[in-house]
Amino acid sequence: MLTAIVVVLQFIGAFIRFGPFSISLVLVPLVVGAALLGAYSGAWLGLVFGFVVLISGDAMAFLAINPVGAVVLVLLKGILAGAAAGLIYKLLAGFSRTFASLAAATICPLVNTGVFIIGVYIFFLDTITEWGHAAGYGDAATFIIFGMIGANFIVELGMNILLNPLIVRLLQYRLDM
Repeated sequence: MLTAIVVVLQFIGAFIRFGPFSISLVLVPLVVGAALLGAYSGAWLGLVFGFVVLISGDAMAFLAINPVGAVVLVLLKGILAGAAAGLIYKLLAGFSRTFASLAAATICPLVNTGVFIIGVYIFFLDTITEWGHAAGYGDAATFIIFGMIGANFIVELGMNILLNPLIVRLLQYRLDM
């Protein structure tokens, strides 16, 4: 069920853009799955997320430049974001499920975006530098942070922090009955 939700939300999210990239609505069910089912399920949902990004055309600009780098980057960032959410939830759930879901909701977009930044530097630095100069940015780092990520990350993080603790708490309540 969560796999289907991830697929649908990624396709829907492809139409919601802040800057050059779409918002990853899919991070919400990814964190829910990771919290309820564990890191392996989070990694699976992250893999599905990455696969849908690749087939939806959302990574087309990067695929045209370096197909192998694009595939590795897109799949890896999803897998690691889902696994990290599951691991942090498991680590903190004994302390407080609410705190654990808040931490998982925070770590997921941080890992997703952090791996994206690292991957862009590894696989696409020359292109990103050119794009940054063409867009009026002084260097690649400024372009990545303000031109490529900016509002997307803030919206993704905010949605996760607001929605995931509530959803996980409601589902945990239902499971505990």
